[in-house]
Amino acid sequence: MKIHVLDSTLRDGAQAENISFSVNDKLAIARALDEYGVGYIEAGNPASNPKDLEFFQKAGELKLTSALLTAFGSTCRKGVSAEEDANLQAILKAQTPAVAIFGKASMLHVKEILETTPEENLRMVTDSVAYLKKQGKELIFDAEHFFDGYREDSEYAMQVLRAALNAGADVLCLCDTNGGTLPAELQEVTARVVRLFPGAVMGIHAHNDCGCAVANTLLAVQAGARHIQGTFVGFGERCGNADLSSILPALALKAGFELDGDVKLLCETAGQLAELANIHLPAGKPFVGRSAFSHKAGMHIDGVVKRSSSFEHIDPESVGNRRRFLMSEVAGRGSVLQKILPIAPSLTKTDPRLTELTNELKKMEHYGYQFEAADASFELLARKVLGMYEPHFRVALYKTIGEYPAPEGEKPATAVIKVEVDGKTEATAALGSGPVNALDIALRKALCVFFPQLGKMQLTDYKVRVLDQESATAAKVRVLIESGDGTRTWTTIGVSDDIIQASLIALVDSIEYKLSRGD
Repeated sequence: MKIHVLDSTLRDGAQAENISFSVNDKLAIARALDEYGVGYIEAGNPASNPKDLEFFQKAGELKLTSALLTAFGSTCRKGVSAEEDANLQAILKAQTPAVAIFGKASMLHVKEILETTPEENLRMVTDSVAYLKKQGKELIFDAEHFFDGYREDSEYAMQVLRAALNAGADVLCLCDTNGGTLPAELQEVTARVVRLFPGAVMGIHAHNDCGCAVANTLLAVQAGARHIQGTFVGFGERCGNADLSSILPALALKAGFELDGDVKLLCETAGQLAELANIHLPAGKPFVGRSAFSHKAGMHIDGVVKRSSSFEHIDPESVGNRRRFLMSEVAGRGSVLQKILPIAPSLTKTDPRLTELTNELKKMEHYGYQFEAADASFELLARKVLGMYEPHFRVALYKTIGEYPAPEGEKPATAVIKVEVDGKTEATAALGSGPVNALDIALRKALCVFFPQLGKMQLTDYKVRVLDQESATAAKVRVLIESGDGTRTWTTIGVSDDIIQASLIALVDSIEYKLSRGD
């Protein structure tokens, strides 16, 4: 039986701290999720805020091909009929083919939060589900706080599920709303529910407050759940929701289940959603992180080259990721060779230049360089040692001046620079928000006279790390610069006991790398 996937990035994900989607963001996320192939997109609560309401009004322009847009809300209120409940009417106005409504499965919540009777809560569940089904909706019933409620009063929690099923619910989703249930208990309870409701489609909705949301979801599926809910990259209320970017490949590639979507698009989709949410994916995030298939130790790299499964649990391309070999002082000649084969395909392990490059790498890392984070600088270093490098320009002199306080409306730093290209010189000056910014502007301004393509290049990130804090202001610093040209990004590095000089080293490498690419 196929496992269906509901993504709640636009609803539960939007409740995460520091996450705020515009309507256009929500539309773009829905498109990305549909292109991946999820079964349901839980897009928000049309009764809760004007933004969600506007989204549903514009949702017709999406033309989804694989996902069912799903409106979310609660059962009708106590003492109010389903037909007269404003929340249910708002759900219907969203005009989505599927709806998800939650009802309380915990006696504590029934009595102390809703402040009603167990019988009235069952009436609210029954009437709401039956009413929405009469309107032709596919209905997912979220049994909120189910696992907590099961601990309190298992019989009543089951009555809530039975009420929703008898009223026509298509899916009964067991919710670990507080995220506090541990895997063994959750699997046992889910298995019991599946046995007691033969033929019903069971779902799982797990939160990550104990760090167990992924494990709980996987175990619920093993126990018989066939509908899973989560957010694509895991962010959500409090500690987040079950992370679909870990769950989907685990079920598809390791457990052999048939699921909604194409896991080969996993990495691409995770990156799209992170960009739209304005967050960085952690490098070590399973399956989709930049470091998920990165290897640094020489022994590991040697093993992967000989047989990838020796240090990789899956083929990175199966989830749209890629293998990376990191250069560092622990790298051996084999590791370095694998890294530079794209630019020197004829190089062999016996070539003395490979030993020279490996030794130079270790010497520079001992000095303070860290090439694992600066592939562009490593490529330039390799080209220099292999005799494949011809500099495009030379910085003949530079000077930076800071003025504090700066005159009102003016930038406080000035840089003067002189460059030499093929025997010709160009000198220029620039103002900047600081000395490094001024130097960056002046350098590219001078070089654009000779290399107009540099006009598309810009510095996108700048990081400084003090390497020896005990030396205080005389400490050596490492500067990492990320640059881009609208097509690609690359990172370069500079190390010096002078922060301006370290920055200039990284800036020069950045421009040389761009020019060496010939585009």
